[in-house]
Amino acid sequence: MTTRLDGNDILNRVAAVIESRKPSNGGDPGTSYVAKLFDKGLDAILKKVGEEACETVMAAKDGDAQKIVYEVADLWFHSLIALSHFGLKPEQVLAELARREGLSGLQEFAARSKITEEEPND
Repeated sequence: MTTRLDGNDILNRVAAVIESRKPSNGGDPGTSYVAKLFDKGLDAILKKVGEEACETVMAAKDGDAQKIVYEVADLWFHSLIALSHFGLKPEQVLAELARREGLSGLQEFAARSKITEEEPND
């Protein structure tokens, strides 16, 4: 018998741990990697997201399935930290994915392009 993983539940649990590790919530940068990243600020958080994105691409180029999974997990984790920095929750990303479900990528891109074209230039 296999256990079905509930991705939403896992994302929410990880997000809750991340939130609890923020220095503003008592997280100690001396003992917590997450607290240390938050303490260093947005540039450090975004640098880690970028590094993990590059490592994901390199793993995919190598074609090693296990390494791809490992690197995507790192990318998702650091993306959750970035979301938390902005006060955003995984549910908001999941809601956006749900909104896009059933749309072709070309339709979604065209809709975003139209919105960008309608924004006034400063």
